[in-house]
Amino acid sequence: MEKQERTDNHADEIVNCVVYRHGERQEHVDVAEISDILKEDKSFVWLGLYQPEPAFMQKLQEEFGLHELAIEDALLAHQRPKIEQYGESVFIVVKTAYMQAQQHITFGETHFFLGKNFLITVRHGSREGYAAIREKAEKNHAMLSQGPGYALYCILDFIVDNYSKITQTLSERIGNLEDGMFSTRFDNHALEQVYHLRRQLLALRNAAMPVTEICPQLVRFHEDIIPKNLRAYLRDVQDHAHHVMIDAEDMRETLASAMQVNLALVSVQQSEVNKKLAGWGAILIVPTIVFSMYGMNFSDMPELHSHFGYPVALGSTLLICCIMWWRLKRAGWL
Repeated sequence: MEKQERTDNHADEIVNCVVYRHGERQEHVDVAEISDILKEDKSFVWLGLYQPEPAFMQKLQEEFGLHELAIEDALLAHQRPKIEQYGESVFIVVKTAYMQAQQHITFGETHFFLGKNFLITVRHGSREGYAAIREKAEKNHAMLSQGPGYALYCILDFIVDNYSKITQTLSERIGNLEDGMFSTRFDNHALEQVYHLRRQLLALRNAAMPVTEICPQLVRFHEDIIPKNLRAYLRDVQDHAHHVMIDAEDMRETLASAMQVNLALVSVQQSEVNKKLAGWGAILIVPTIVFSMYGMNFSDMPELHSHFGYPVALGSTLLICCIMWWRLKRAGWL
């Protein structure tokens, strides 16, 4: 009864807690029994947590022998992606990313405690768990029998695959948005979309970049946890993360170029309008000057008493306007 109460108290925090022996899933275990299971050979514990409380993490610290600094980091979200070694265990922080229905990227975090016979995942932010990844990993008994390194690879591969899916979705959006940017019409909404997309791509690139550093460190410095035949898989994750970085940066450059082209086209269009307005203004200034002269009311203006004065003044004005229109038309101002 006491065991059941301990499990229920942390039901919201514990997603799954399973022991694996020789690559086979054996049973769900209570946290209080983990320290005994860790003493067994050819077995490891895979514990999944979601936003745990400090009291529960302190209990895990005692059961797994975790470092207090790693526990402190795991309790706080908004950690920078990193890999740190504390004694015989490794602490890893990786950013997760999911595309929502509103075409907005939601970022979260997954913290890993990795040892020779245990893997603890602590999720922050996203409610989407790793149950499907666990099921997939459990089908490969040969790899799972070598320890928690394969389980870590499966989750990292899933996270990076999500990065790739997001870049593909954003690439299609950017293609559609780019077509509309080649217009002389100023579109404030389109420019706002471009700005937000560039920010999301920057965040995605910054999430993928540390993975390209974490995987080589796991391969080089943690051979006791990462078996030799698993290193090629981690290098593959590293390669995929590197491609995400390149794709994100290329799309950012594409959006910046499209935005600059749109602003340049709008500027050119505005310049053309200004040229036409200036051209017509130059033409209309001629009759304005001529006709304003007749408002002076001087009695000694000779053309006032001439029979052909009005037709000559009017014809001269029209002729000058036509000549100016012809010259400006040839110059491309009208």
